[in-house]
Amino acid sequence: MLARIQSLYLLIAALLAALSVFVPFWSFSSNELVLFYDFGARPEAGILQVTASYAAGIFSPLTAIVSVAAIFLYKKRSLQSNLIVLAVLLFMADLLSGLTAAHFLNQYFQGTGLEITHKPESGMFMMLPEPVLFWMALKGVKKDEKIVNAYKRL
Repeated sequence: MLARIQSLYLLIAALLAALSVFVPFWSFSSNELVLFYDFGARPEAGILQVTASYAAGIFSPLTAIVSVAAIFLYKKRSLQSNLIVLAVLLFMADLLSGLTAAHFLNQYFQGTGLEITHKPESGMFMMLPEPVLFWMALKGVKKDEKIVNAYKRL
């Protein structure tokens, strides 16, 4: 049944995860504005920045895919719960890899000797509600499990 509240939470989280790929995650400015996106690797910044950038670009769609898959597993509540926990772990890996890539890009810009200012952008803020939505979806799944077990006892 797709008309459950946890399906709405999972759908919103999937949309946020998918859209976060297309908006800037971090910005750097000095003489020019440099926006950092997922898959926004700068090879001159080092292998760790490139790796973290591609990892962030992979974890965001994976989070969205796992979240959408969990919507359709409403009859298998234990598997749905496990997928929601996996989505939380993917979110954490996505956020960590994005922050790592931004850090190494910042280190690169500071090494050039320019006066750099940096700040988070909407891509990072778009991701922040995801764990709350996953937590509320998980609570909804647990509530459904409790209701089903109560009916089994009758």
